[in-house]
Amino acid sequence: MSTRIRLRRVGRKGLPLYRIVVTDRQAPRDGRFVATLGTYDPRAKEAAEKMTLDAEQARAW
Repeated sequence: MSTRIRLRRVGRKGLPLYRIVVTDRQAPRDGRFVATLGTYDPRAKEAAEKMTLDAEQARAW
């Protein structure tokens, strides 16, 4: 199984929020995923609040 790190959209219409996930290369954007690495909020004001990432887990993938 070939994997990729992608953004998976969650939230609601007009208020996007993304999860950073590891997924199969052929899976759809919001489909099944293997692991969650963090989150990304494009609407956050502060840079520190925009993205959270488990760096150790990301390096493992």
